[in-house]
Amino acid sequence: MAYSNKTASTVGTPTRSPYNRAMSTKSKKQNSGSTTIALNKRARHDYFIEEKFEAGLALKGWEVKSLRAGKAQLTDSYVFFKDGEAWLLNALITPLDTASTHFVTEPTRYRKLLLNRRELDKIAGAVQQKGYTCVATALYWKKHMVKCEIALAKGKAEYDKRDTEKERDWQRQKQRILRHS
Repeated sequence: MAYSNKTASTVGTPTRSPYNRAMSTKSKKQNSGSTTIALNKRARHDYFIEEKFEAGLALKGWEVKSLRAGKAQLTDSYVFFKDGEAWLLNALITPLDTASTHFVTEPTRYRKLLLNRRELDKIAGAVQQKGYTCVATALYWKKHMVKCEIALAKGKAEYDKRDTEKERDWQRQKQRILRHS
């Protein structure tokens, strides 16, 4: 190694050539797209979303492979409580042809949601006593795990849906007017 002796403070520190400097800086792995797997847009249309929670999902191997391929739908999915546990219903995870050949797959099976006891009690109490509905709003990756965003929601009446549609259209019109003027 070559040492520089320009000043007393740099004595003993190796000099680096541009080649070594480039090799020593590690580049971070690029994120391959979005972390979102599936969204439930219908839930935002049909319900007033009050409070959101993040829950883990207990999945099988073929389900994880299908989620990596983006084959999931949450359109009519909801959460129900049984024996102090939360379960996700009607979430469709379509099996891959190559990954699930040696056993029978069930695309709409019940999937256990992993929540803290405090969160379970809070959500179950709101659903039973206050008349809320618990719906799944999104599936996404968090590091290497699949997470499900669930929300406490109140149902919208038909006129509420029309009002939100009118408001959304007006906001879109306003943006067009401001952009073109």
